[in-house]
Amino acid sequence: MIRTALIATLLLSACAAPPRAARPDAPQGTFVERSVEVAGATHRYRVFVPAAAAPRPVVLFLHGSGERGDDNRAQLEVGLGPHVRAHAATFPAIVVFPQSPAGSSWRGTSAQVALAALEAATAEFGGDRDRTYLTGISRGGYGTWEIALAEPDRFAAVVPVCGGLTPPPARPDLHVAPVAGDADPFAAAAARLRGTPAWLFHGGRDDLVPPEQSRRMAAALEAAGGEVRYTEFPDANHNSWAPAYATPDLWPWLFAQRRRP
Repeated sequence: MIRTALIATLLLSACAAPPRAARPDAPQGTFVERSVEVAGATHRYRVFVPAAAAPRPVVLFLHGSGERGDDNRAQLEVGLGPHVRAHAATFPAIVVFPQSPAGSSWRGTSAQVALAALEAATAEFGGDRDRTYLTGISRGGYGTWEIALAEPDRFAAVVPVCGGLTPPPARPDLHVAPVAGDADPFAAAAARLRGTPAWLFHGGRDDLVPPEQSRRMAAALEAAGGEVRYTEFPDANHNSWAPAYATPDLWPWLFAQRRRP
């Protein structure tokens, strides 16, 4: 059943409890740099390695258009990276941060690199394959649906933020390829992903990717019998990732999900 929460960003910020300060001697999670070989080329990525003991849950994060490139830094600066950095002492999951090249989307080689980085980090740092999650923002929100459709049995849950399936007016290049040719891409995607729990987030004033994208996908998942939550922040524009990742109930819900047979 869809659980729609219209939560003002300022109210959320005021009500959310601040993270506890870590003791000076408390173990801290850390960001490390790694690389994988895909299609004959080396691709660098970042991994947050938590202080928590293995086996650890794993989150694959897909950045948006503005973080594309090859510096292996920009993908940490917007979206999930700042939230993880602020909670480095207590965040319990491995987080994999691939970076897609300028001008690309999360399909083809970029998707292959993201999945290869996920596999490598899971193996190296003791990740739990049954508690592996996929999230992304904006172009990465589209990528969340793209990769989930390509790998429907890989993830225990997905969290697309300000994403969608069909091209918005401002970005005609944004779409989800596996369902692009279907008469109703939302229904087609929901039919294939109804077994994967999803929590969708969007800003009510998003003028880049209209919230109707997430509303339609949430409704389609509900109609297909999926487990879906949808939160819309009425005063947020496209940068709804800040209140999304700060939502207090998100992380307990996410880490409670396990991959289903």
